Amino acid sequence: MSGGAHDGRVDKILDMAKRAGVPVRFCDKPALDRAAEGATHQGCIGYATDFGYSELDDIFEVAERRGEQPFIVILDGIEDPHNFGSILRSCECGGVHGAVIGKNRQAPVNDTVIKVAEGAAEYVKVARVVNINDAIRELKNRGVWVYALDMGGADIYKTDLTGAVALVVGAEGKGVSRLTKELCDGVLSLPMRGQINSLNAGVAAALGIYAKLQCDNKSRSE
Repeated sequence: MSGGAHDGRVDKILDMAKRAGVPVRFCDKPALDRAAEGATHQGCIGYATDFGYSELDDIFEVAERRGEQPFIVILDGIEDPHNFGSILRSCECGGVHGAVIGKNRQAPVNDTVIKVAEGAAEYVKVARVVNINDAIRELKNRGVWVYALDMGGADIYKTDLTGAVALVVGAEGKGVSRLTKELCDGVLSLPMRGQINSLNAGVAAALGIYAKLQCDNKSRSE
């Protein structure tokens, strides 16, 4: 919703959203134009989907049904639906049992996410929680090792990622938030050799997922 849009209709929409518990985010017109992807808008854009979110228990049930240790990806403020969709696709291909997202500062599973995911949204459980830090605490209590993918951490390729693991992926430019990082069991980094010290969130997530997959495959072959 554009902060510059002020009329009776906008006030009515705001009131309805408040009463329904729908989160509202204000942004400038260029941001709305990008979100609309060429469609006409009048200062407001709403996201609605029939996507059925899961619970953490559902993710654990998938892992148990496959006879595997839980492998979970947690998204910390991924607002770009294209990145979100790309991450879900990597999750499905890499054997991730489920993703965890927050209700705030996070793109929902919308039409763009589903399109970019190329069908992966049908197979990867997505749990939408009020607070991802509380979700991390629950995962740790249930025996899952939680690692933040961020700069300044241990080399992910030299880390034993076998067993129950969750990887936290932060937003581009911001990374994993400080409090969330402090809750994690450790910070893991992808080795860099170029002049740019960061990767697209979707690419970083994919590389992290496959580092975990590599560890599991090596463990099975030994």
